Amino acid sequence: MTKSTRTVKRKQKSDKEIQRIYLFWSIGIPAILIILFAAYYYRGGIRFFVKNIFESGYTSDSKEIDKHNERNIYLMSKFDDKIFGIDISEYQGNIDWVSVNTINDRFPIDFIFIRATMGTTAVDKRYKSNWKSAESRAKLRGAYHYFRPNENSIKQARNFIKTVKLTPGDLPPVLDIEERPRQQSMDSLKVGLKRWLETIESHYKVRPIIYSGDSYYTDFLEHEFTDYTLWIANYNFWVERPKKHWNFWQFSEKGSVTGIRGNVDLNLFDGNIEQLEQLCVPFDN
Repeated sequence: MTKSTRTVKRKQKSDKEIQRIYLFWSIGIPAILIILFAAYYYRGGIRFFVKNIFESGYTSDSKEIDKHNERNIYLMSKFDDKIFGIDISEYQGNIDWVSVNTINDRFPIDFIFIRATMGTTAVDKRYKSNWKSAESRAKLRGAYHYFRPNENSIKQARNFIKTVKLTPGDLPPVLDIEERPRQQSMDSLKVGLKRWLETIESHYKVRPIIYSGDSYYTDFLEHEFTDYTLWIANYNFWVERPKKHWNFWQFSEKGSVTGIRGNVDLNLFDGNIEQLEQLCVPFDN
């Protein structure tokens, strides 16, 4: 091998080493930093994920409940500067209201949303008793309407107004929209939603709240309803904080509350009790 050939090969080797170093610093280091940041940001989720893999005891019902309780406690402890509440319907059955005080015997229940009506004529079978009983068990209470996309929006608003009598200090009415329409377009549905919201606001003199799933709101409602208080449901294991535009975050459908048998929806309000009170039905109606 001649001297010139060896020189060329050393140069080629040197160029490859420089290229590898460049790739390491330009791609490798940023990738490592991204992975470390993601691991730190999602450390809670990773901890529960790993625990679920290695602890086979989670196959039983009791262990499944413990898993969700642990996850809920972790999230609520993380946001100890926020307030928490629940939402209920006839599906919770007969509630022992005297015992309803805290979530997991640790976190005070500051607000309760109660299903009142569904569609144009349906009324939750336990609404009246739940509404009356909730008054003494939480600082604030509110009522919500389950919107049925294929039924007349004005008649649905009248059903709610006929059923729900709000007083100053109660939480605003809530429009619960989760279903896609079968007999009309999404644009037509949005018109109906706006009619319901406007009718309710005109009657109660307070701006309603919109409840929906995260993807449903993002896909269909985000551009037209951004000026409403939002209550978003997202139970994603990896989501550990509410997005900036979520005023309420329903972070679990498997909460535990003494006095209520079975699962309960858990909600976080992104603020304190004074800020929540500012949303309520005003006292100068």
